[in-house]
Amino acid sequence: MNKHIKPTESELEILGILWERGASTVREVHEILEQSKEAGYTTTLKLMQIMHEKGILSRDASAKTHIYKASISRESTQQQLLNKMIDTVYNGSATQLVMQALGHHRSSQEELDQIRQYLNEMEKKQK
Repeated sequence: MNKHIKPTESELEILGILWERGASTVREVHEILEQSKEAGYTTTLKLMQIMHEKGILSRDASAKTHIYKASISRESTQQQLLNKMIDTVYNGSATQLVMQALGHHRSSQEELDQIRQYLNEMEKKQK
């Protein structure tokens, strides 16, 4: 599996569905996509076939209806995309990213507590 696969926005939408639902047919993915945007079935099918060729999806073709599932994890994809964004948009500064996110996004008290806990754990590891 190529660690440097960069899913497109449309591919990320499909991955998001498969990460949530698990293995699914093209029809099932298409029906969910249609709820939020206009998408043709053949477009969804072709995109999922391309994703399979790229190694982003795996396909079980043992039955009449092919079943697709994500070949890459949500966590590794998020990490890869985040690293790319930090490098390109924030000039390699994770601090700028965090400050921007916290300054322009209303965080709940629970989220802030989780962030504090994470920072405390990081400080303990560095000592």
